Amino acid sequence: MKSLIKIGILVSITGFSAGLGHGQSPPKTVESLKLSGIERLMSNFVNDMIVIGQDVWIAGGRGLSRTTDLGETWMHVTHDQGLGRGGVSAIAEHEGILWVATAFDTTTELGTFDAGGGLSYTSDRGETWFWIPQPVDSTEEPDYEPTTTNIQNITYDIGITDSAVWIASWGGGLRKSTDMGEHWEVVTVDGLPFHALAHLTHLGFSILAEGDVIWVGTAGGIHKSTDEGRSWVTFNHQNQEAGISGNFVVAIKRQIAGERRLIWAATAEAVDENETRAVSVTEDGGLTWRVTLEGVRAWNFAFDGSVAYVATDQGLYKSLDFGETWAVFPQITDFQTGEAMYTTDIYAVGIGPENSLWVGGADGLGLTLDGGMTWRLFRAFPSPGLDDTPKTFAYPNPFSPMRHNQFEGDGYVRFQYQSRRPTRVTVRVYDFGLNLVCTVVDGRERAAAGEYAEVWNGRNGLGDMVANGVYFYQIVMDGEDVLWGKVMVVN
Repeated sequence: MKSLIKIGILVSITGFSAGLGHGQSPPKTVESLKLSGIERLMSNFVNDMIVIGQDVWIAGGRGLSRTTDLGETWMHVTHDQGLGRGGVSAIAEHEGILWVATAFDTTTELGTFDAGGGLSYTSDRGETWFWIPQPVDSTEEPDYEPTTTNIQNITYDIGITDSAVWIASWGGGLRKSTDMGEHWEVVTVDGLPFHALAHLTHLGFSILAEGDVIWVGTAGGIHKSTDEGRSWVTFNHQNQEAGISGNFVVAIKRQIAGERRLIWAATAEAVDENETRAVSVTEDGGLTWRVTLEGVRAWNFAFDGSVAYVATDQGLYKSLDFGETWAVFPQITDFQTGEAMYTTDIYAVGIGPENSLWVGGADGLGLTLDGGMTWRLFRAFPSPGLDDTPKTFAYPNPFSPMRHNQFEGDGYVRFQYQSRRPTRVTVRVYDFGLNLVCTVVDGRERAAAGEYAEVWNGRNGLGDMVANGVYFYQIVMDGEDVLWGKVMVVN
């Protein structure tokens, strides 16, 4: 496996964050942003993102958010404004038209399943939206095995050419529309009649569409068409000597750096025990593949010239040499509040205006303007003490240390509160009998009034995991009333 080096180490060894050249002005940092202090996302779960000029669109678990000023203000779009139900599962743009797919949970007699919420598009930067139901087939379809429901029929990616909109869906397969979604045509990459339950190559996950060339990732490999989908060639782990690492392909992106043209794919194991999760890269149109970041599950990519970023289940990786060597960013922490992302699951990464780097995952959204030296963290939560919101609250609540906010072997719950002046804060946790369990922080300095959170990993003062039950926490701030809250621990 290629070298994996912590960012902080790599800076001192290889000049990862290069110094200023002659004539260059100092880079901005997030400290220079004049944020209002009430910035919010729709959701702490960030699934994808796209940058269009000054617009940074964030696809979240509760809808879509857009900022045009590096996070100072946000516009939010939900089902009420014209999106489908649920969270955003895919997002794409072509010539000023933005397409979005959504998904939601639904309960049936057989249990709870994901369902496709349909597609929406806008041509005026989100002011107005047009919604299209999730594409399904007629029960009387004569030519193939129809998908007649939106249940387990979720669109995971969208590709757009001059002549068609393409979608890759789990139960619905690969489909295209040439009339803005009014009608959809099923396309199979292997020439077989469509049958989602019978062919792994009919389960769609990712698309890269550029002109007449279309790349599609399925549970059965990578498929390429150079004639707008009329004919296809398949690249998989088994049919090439230098093939992809695995046939489960969840993302495909192109990198252009000078004369070099690279296709990057997030490839993971499907059914063959010899397949592995990694990143697979080709520079010759898919004839040969180079495998890198072995053992890491990649979710998405972003490129800044020759620099590659990969969002993975083990954090955010960066390469300066087209994937030969890698550095992994340390935990993202807000420079002002000390608030941190408690997750290694990074699902989205993007390069925005003013050389901004945006990173989203299972615990919020991070922004850096200086290559990761300083960060601003955006999250979703109500303001403590505002309107009907308690002066302090715990979330998630109930809290499972084995499932929530996982980072380096522990899970974390946040105790959210607000200070009205600079202060020092102490937080203690007690059991149901008001016996002290642990001290979370003791006399921590908070240099300014604002909203803050302290985190607890569900362990007592000896480092042991606490038993299931209800626990009380106490927040003591100099010059302010003592605050009490409770959290239920459930493993």
